[in-house]
Amino acid sequence: MRTAAQIGIAYGIILVLSSVWRLGPLPGAMPDIVALFAVYLGLTARVQVAPSVLGAIIIGHLADLLLGAPRGVLALDAGVLCLIAHLVHRRLLVRGWMLTAGFTALTAVASGLIIMALRAYLGVGPGRFGDEIGMLAAAAGLTAVIGPFVFRLCRTIDARFARTQRDRMAALEGLIP
Repeated sequence: MRTAAQIGIAYGIILVLSSVWRLGPLPGAMPDIVALFAVYLGLTARVQVAPSVLGAIIIGHLADLLLGAPRGVLALDAGVLCLIAHLVHRRLLVRGWMLTAGFTALTAVASGLIIMALRAYLGVGPGRFGDEIGMLAAAAGLTAVIGPFVFRLCRTIDARFARTQRDRMAALEGLIP
């Protein structure tokens, strides 16, 4: 249920962003919400990683449909990011606004590089390299701004599904084992 709730919230945010992202301060760039939710699902995957990866792939597929990306690119990107986050989750503690903002910016850069590699492999119109790097930097900046809020929202959802008060408080602090 926790993963389903994360998918629903991600869908709502992507739906709103897909409608208004051109009205933002940087018309060509938007925060990488798919990467944020995929990484969060990977960081908080408990024993089995398969439900989290499936949730990340579903979020990526919904983003493919809503944002008009080439079919499967964002879904594959989300699945890979979720697996990477799960591999490093025992060595990484993401807490505090500044650390979360830096981590989410790094996540956006990694996601952008994966997407650029996939687009080059598929031959789906990669633009000029300078333009791609500029858009990647803008997206990373916007993701760093919105990342702490998205992580806080995800932690609140995790706290709602916690069984005990201790687990609820740990989820709000970002200490889910």
